[in-house]
Amino acid sequence: MRAPDNIAALSDLAPDYMGFIFWENSKRFVNNPTPDLPASIKKTGVFVDASPAYITDMVKHHQLQAVQLHGEESPNFCQKLNALGLEIIKAFAVDASFDFSVLEAYETVCNYFLFDTKGPLPGGNGNRFDWSVLRNYPSAKPFFLSGGIGPGDQNAIASIINLNLPLYAIDINSQFEIEPGLKNIEIIKQFKATL
Repeated sequence: MRAPDNIAALSDLAPDYMGFIFWENSKRFVNNPTPDLPASIKKTGVFVDASPAYITDMVKHHQLQAVQLHGEESPNFCQKLNALGLEIIKAFAVDASFDFSVLEAYETVCNYFLFDTKGPLPGGNGNRFDWSVLRNYPSAKPFFLSGGIGPGDQNAIASIINLNLPLYAIDINSQFEIEPGLKNIEIIKQFKATL
């Protein structure tokens, strides 16, 4: 999210989180001030292997309430970020051979996990992984579901909900964009109404 009018229009739909990407290699990279959001929406910074100093600066400069970590950040790295007093969402790139045992080391240092599709980029690949692998999810920690979710995926999402997994949030992005960083508000509105 970058365009103030688009951000304001999305805010009117009252999402729980709104993401701002602070990874320079992304076509959605934010290099301008971010507007204030309603208190009910958590302003979330998305980072990929950024330094603690950079994350701290962005948290303070943009008044972030949560960070999404899409790189190779270690459990120790996540633990250090807890001192910032915000939500830590650790993303994992998932494919058919994903080893859920890697999550154990992160259990006590993150608020949420996020499962995205393994691809050439650390996120934003626009493809969906085989959600059936989530049947092997061993944890009670709530998670975000991400990766190529589109306007017609309500039934597939319902099938995950029916597994009684601790699905906490649906993370949507590229399939709901007019262009990178510019959301299609009407399609998001329709999608949200059907969940």
